[in-house]
Amino acid sequence: MVVYNFKKIGPVPSATDMVDIVLTRTQRKTPTVIHPGYKISRIRSFYMRKVKFTQQTIAERLGNIVENFPRLNDIHPFYADLMNILYDRDHYKLALGQINTAKGLIDSLSRDYIRLLKYGDSLYRCKQLKRAALGRMCTIIKRQKSAFAYLEEVRKHLSRLPALDPHTRTLLCTGYPNVGKSSFMNKVTRANVDVQPYAFTTKSLFVGHMDHRYLRWQVIDTPGILDHPLEQRNTIEMQAITALAHLQCAVMYFVDASEQCGYTVEQQVSLFKSIKPLFANKQLIVVINKIDVQPWETLEKTKKSLITEMCEAANCTMMCMSNVTEQGVMDVKTAACDKLLQARVEKRVVGKKVDEVLNRLQVFHPAPRDDEERTAFIPESVAQARKEGRVGSADHKVKKTTAGYGVTKNDGDVDMNVRKTERDIMWEMGGPGVYSMDYRKNYLLEKDDEKFDAIPEIMDGKNIADFVDPEIDLKLAALEAEEDQRMAENQAKNMGEEPESDLDSDEEEAFSMIRTKKATSREESRINRKQNTPVMPRNVRGRKKDKHDVGLLDSVEGHLDGLGVESSGVKSNVRGRKRERRERNDDSVAEEMDLDTTGMSKGALKKMKKEKKDAPKREHSLARSHSRPREPSQVGLRDEDAKKVATKKEMTAKRAWSGLSGEGDQRKTVHLVKWMNTGKKRNGTHNKR
Repeated sequence: MVVYNFKKIGPVPSATDMVDIVLTRTQRKTPTVIHPGYKISRIRSFYMRKVKFTQQTIAERLGNIVENFPRLNDIHPFYADLMNILYDRDHYKLALGQINTAKGLIDSLSRDYIRLLKYGDSLYRCKQLKRAALGRMCTIIKRQKSAFAYLEEVRKHLSRLPALDPHTRTLLCTGYPNVGKSSFMNKVTRANVDVQPYAFTTKSLFVGHMDHRYLRWQVIDTPGILDHPLEQRNTIEMQAITALAHLQCAVMYFVDASEQCGYTVEQQVSLFKSIKPLFANKQLIVVINKIDVQPWETLEKTKKSLITEMCEAANCTMMCMSNVTEQGVMDVKTAACDKLLQARVEKRVVGKKVDEVLNRLQVFHPAPRDDEERTAFIPESVAQARKEGRVGSADHKVKKTTAGYGVTKNDGDVDMNVRKTERDIMWEMGGPGVYSMDYRKNYLLEKDDEKFDAIPEIMDGKNIADFVDPEIDLKLAALEAEEDQRMAENQAKNMGEEPESDLDSDEEEAFSMIRTKKATSREESRINRKQNTPVMPRNVRGRKKDKHDVGLLDSVEGHLDGLGVESSGVKSNVRGRKRERRERNDDSVAEEMDLDTTGMSKGALKKMKKEKKDAPKREHSLARSHSRPREPSQVGLRDEDAKKVATKKEMTAKRAWSGLSGEGDQRKTVHLVKWMNTGKKRNGTHNKR
């Protein structure tokens, strides 16, 4: 499992991009409309919100940058030293410190300007304070241009570092350049490291994984190391030195006996002695590589003695192998893994936690309760067979059956003492698909010789099965009676009969038809619900017909009668309205309305009569749809001004309570409609305006 995942660090924007991100988010997330007619308290809160939101956005962005990057004091020493080699510890800490300092400066700047905005006396003064606050914040961000750029480069390089676990089982390859470390890694793992016939092909750490003894192992390929002082080693070599210093692993030091790498055996032995302190408390194996070119047996005695003395002085194992012929590659891998596993087990046994576990374990050694000797029990048949030499002798071998298998040269006569199994019988009788097992041999009879006797079906003209049970007739009669009873019950259930029914035959038949109709309607309704078609509401289904049509009423009555519902009063409940035209003269109408018609024209008289006639109806409509305004004293207020203030506060409270739109909502007001819908309209530009 990978402990550190540097790929999850988010991108670090440049200073200019950071300013654009912050100001755009402030403009998008805060109110944008303010008018001089607003109260000064509302204007102050408007601009204070702008400043505070900008400060919070910057603090959130800068805080995420500082938190996402690893702290050198909290991570594994291997990664801490590796980052020191690659990026310079001081420069890295200074960059993060500058970002953190900028965050603190912006926080204090925001507090100061919010304090000033509390005493702003005009819209212009508040706007200028807001502008100054945002400008100074952006200036602080722009000053960190170099820190942002450096951290972005560090993030890119961190994401390319190998994802290795410093605590898991690890094999580490080291030595001079071009001695075969990468080739060995490609052989034992699924990695694909570049291999070239020149030095320093590997310029960074590479990690591969393999399986050994059902465990996952990681193999690390390190860059080549040259034999010179530590201060003169470059960044590529220091990566290998860091891995050797901090990882608990099995180290494989590769030696090129053929000297094709460009370095002599003496130089390779000298390098081993110079980095020998890094091998302390680690399992070490010296691997003599390229024995296909220079075998170990034909190596010069002086070089062989140098390597042998080096291994004896370090108390390590020496093994030979070749990546070309793959001779000894798996042996080297197995030896290194077993050696590391043994060391890890011994380390855990020596630890303090083992004592706590051992204290809870108890080993019992049973003691004899008497002096009697109890030997193993041997059945008499086995003892007799041993005595006769049939079993137990050195030259006796039990012949096992070979039925169903191919004949070999060792097959002879089958031993008669071997029990023949059902499988043997199957192969003797034709094999699977032909042989059918005879179950008669498992019958439990008084006489075993009667198991395989044939049983006839008809004897003396009668069925032999009739004589098996003497009470077969009584049981048959009981079964027939039970069958008749169940048939009668099912018939009564289907007909809907009750034990004590007061209905005659006609009513019973009608009742049965109604039940059938209900069941049919229920089934049709279920089928209609499953159909994926629009259902027409009931109040719309009959609109195409005249509701007062006599034929429709007749069909309704027939439908209700079919369902068993009383339908005699359907027609009587239909409301009919009969229009009668009465011809009356204007004088009689005027007399009924008590109107004075002297000196009035015919049109004026008609208009007055219509207004008089519609007056009650209009008055009733106004009283129903409009509430009459009440006096301020009736609602508990002093005068009209107090009533206006109360109404305004009520509307403000309703807006906050019911979630109505406010000044913080991004909405398009009426005066923007013309601006949005005028001008040139080309494809791809109109929707973005």
